[in-house]
Amino acid sequence: MPRLPVVSGEDVVGALRRLGFALVRRRGSHMILRRGSAGCVVSNHRELKTGTLAGVLKQAGISPEEFLDALRR
Repeated sequence: MPRLPVVSGEDVVGALRRLGFALVRRRGSHMILRRGSAGCVVSNHRELKTGTLAGVLKQAGISPEEFLDALRR
């Protein structure tokens, strides 16, 4: 498994959108995204810790490799 970077919540949302997720709603500092039946909640913080990012990817059903590829685009 590749090492996950420390990225912002907006960067995570951008990468997930490139993977087909759509922003459903925002509530406070949380953004809810959905793709089909898979969904995830991303905190809108300046920096997401790697453990938090790993949890978001697990919720979304996205592999770290897929995420890093979308992040680089």
